[in-house]
Amino acid sequence: MSTLEIARRVISNEIEGLHALVAQLDQQFDSVVELILSTQGRTIICGMGKSGIIGKKIAASFASTGTPSFFMHPGEAFHGDLGMVTPADIFIAISNSGETEEVLKLLPFLKDNNNHIIAITGNPNSTLAKNAHYHLNVAVPSEACPLQLAPTSSTTATLVIGDALTVALMESRRFQPEHFARFHPGGSLGRKLLSKVADEMIKDELPVVTSETPLGEVLNVMSKGTLGLTLVVNNGELYAIITDGDLRRAIEKYGKDLFDLQAEHIASRFPATIEPEVPMSVAYDKMQNKKINSLIVCNGSEVVGVLKK
Repeated sequence: MSTLEIARRVISNEIEGLHALVAQLDQQFDSVVELILSTQGRTIICGMGKSGIIGKKIAASFASTGTPSFFMHPGEAFHGDLGMVTPADIFIAISNSGETEEVLKLLPFLKDNNNHIIAITGNPNSTLAKNAHYHLNVAVPSEACPLQLAPTSSTTATLVIGDALTVALMESRRFQPEHFARFHPGGSLGRKLLSKVADEMIKDELPVVTSETPLGEVLNVMSKGTLGLTLVVNNGELYAIITDGDLRRAIEKYGKDLFDLQAEHIASRFPATIEPEVPMSVAYDKMQNKKINSLIVCNGSEVVGVLKK
């Protein structure tokens, strides 16, 4: 069997596992979502090995979408980290077999601490499933691993049930892009939604000429900058701009007579402008709608910067 055929077999096997996951979803899922929404505590996720890796991803997805959550390694939990668990917290324990010793050891503490326990397993009859308040069944017909040893389809099913919980919680909370941006200030979405034009604009050493500046000098000013344009400003007020495109068209039209012209002869009047206090999201939309890469930032009639896409 070729490697391409192996890949197709693996993917088909995992798809089959997801079909099984859809079929076995029941009201337990609704109950889990309602429980997490109602809690005043955090949602703590725990698992060993590959289940732990999936658990880390689920916890990260929860935390970044409005559900306070963190991952707890069962070994570390048994050696002091249980001190972080308050009675108000929900505990999600992941184990495909439902018999992972390191996870089962935590059950007495969690019960004594009055924590709600949610089990995610592939075995509804397991010790973990039977000792949990709620159980999400992620059983799959078979692993994609030909030896039926390496977690493959089962970890995919667990990952997907985590995504399903994440999205269900998001929609229940009416989680919006603005909320997402608050938790991702360093990402592109955070920059887009949280920043203002004044935070992102270029304001130093702007290329500026007047409408009467000879084109030879205009070329010199533009060549020193990296904006791909120069501002045409008369008496402190924006008159027009000259872009690289304006220059190319002028060269095609005027040829060697180009240097007999002044800036006003090739400038684009009434360029798109924006105010410095406008949110970056509005600026991006404006550039997208106008199909342009730059906006001139003006405070009244005064040019204070240039915003590049």
